[in-house]
Amino acid sequence: MASERTAGLSLIYRLELKNSSHIFGLVAHHIGEEDGDIIGVDVVHVERDIVVRDVNVNVFDREHGRRIRERLDSEEGIKVINLSDRTYLMHLGGKIEIRSKVAVRNRDELSRVYTPHVADICKTIAEDPSKAFKLTIKKNTVAVVSDGTAVLGLGDIGPYGAMPVMEGKAMLFKQFANVDAFPICLDTKDTEAIIAHVKAIAPAFGGINLEDISSPRCFEIEARLKKELDIPVFHDDQHGTAVVLLAGLMNAVKLVEKDLSKLKIVVVGIGAAGIAITKMLSLAGVKNIVGVDREGIISRHQTYENKMWQWYSEHTNPDNVVGNLDDAIEGADVFIGVSGPGVLKVEHLQKMATDPIVFAMANPTPEIDPEIAAPYVRVMATGRSDYPNQINNLLCFPGIFKGALDCRASDINEEMKLAASYAIASVVGEHELSEQYIIPSVFNKKVVEAVRLSVIEAAYETGVARRRYRNYKDQK
Repeated sequence: MASERTAGLSLIYRLELKNSSHIFGLVAHHIGEEDGDIIGVDVVHVERDIVVRDVNVNVFDREHGRRIRERLDSEEGIKVINLSDRTYLMHLGGKIEIRSKVAVRNRDELSRVYTPHVADICKTIAEDPSKAFKLTIKKNTVAVVSDGTAVLGLGDIGPYGAMPVMEGKAMLFKQFANVDAFPICLDTKDTEAIIAHVKAIAPAFGGINLEDISSPRCFEIEARLKKELDIPVFHDDQHGTAVVLLAGLMNAVKLVEKDLSKLKIVVVGIGAAGIAITKMLSLAGVKNIVGVDREGIISRHQTYENKMWQWYSEHTNPDNVVGNLDDAIEGADVFIGVSGPGVLKVEHLQKMATDPIVFAMANPTPEIDPEIAAPYVRVMATGRSDYPNQINNLLCFPGIFKGALDCRASDINEEMKLAASYAIASVVGEHELSEQYIIPSVFNKKVVEAVRLSVIEAAYETGVARRRYRNYKDQK
């Protein structure tokens, strides 16, 4: 049965109207004729000959809103001055700001925060650079670094286009974990230049969150920075997705009463996220993983120019299956998609093992429509917020970085990531667990603290913590 089309966006039309009794009737007529829904009208400015009004209209999408604008503009006496929506309004002037933690109200306070007394602090840090963690923002600040080459599903839109995403990431760090973060968008795609720039700014930050850097450059950039810096470096597109997915899978297998180590898992989309997911699954004990990309199943029958695909061929697909998704999906317990819409068909689901688990995470359109998949799968997860079981990196990165910063970790290693997965999974209690709830909500306040404490414990156990943090076990 076809679903009725519903309005999904509220737009604000600022109109300059001829000041006459009938003109607003024409506005309402044109909007109604185009299936727009007026939900509010405000008077902004009135003169003798003109009146400026804000008209709030529900539309289906931005294309629908554009058609209404063109129709209004074509009518004599009506001029569209501006068209905006709540999303655009939230981004006006950027979404973050810097605030002072101390007030400067007199000359004495000025001399302490700045010259001359700040010189004492400078000398202390110069003599022992580790004191920067105590005496500067380095203690609790992360750089969110991107070159804008792999932004959302938009691809290479450059550093300017990437800024709204990086600002949003910085907001989430602050709101969810009280970690200060700042967006750094680099106007270069050169691997060596990116590494050099990040190393150059590292003294100001306690951690580096790499974001939206295209594959395969992202692998070398992260690996080099992890090796050459003494602060945590974390490419969230890879590891955040992997950590949260594994948490969801841990709970999903409880429902279907299967063992992680005995699962056959098919991963479609062998880019940054797909490779990181595979590494996390292997770390958690999964032995049979088959990777599929545009060229088909990655197997030892081929040699790959892409170094990461070559690694993949040597560490996965133990039965050396060849072919395409049709061949890989036979008898699979789990499908994981980080690819694109329409990849997974009902015929594929019918070839899977009993109680199939599907993670269709392409955004905004999953590999298969959850409603189409529903009759054929036991557990379904996506990357979308309007379906149950959203695999969202927000469950991961605030707590991981907060834990790493609190114990002054020099790295975010595999054990810390695995600990984060277990922590996220543990927030869903046995009595809460169901096919529709295998992963906690991003707004569940228990998540960040559970992840933080588990990450700290793993950091101490693996020797990368550099700060004495005696009370973390008492807080668990």
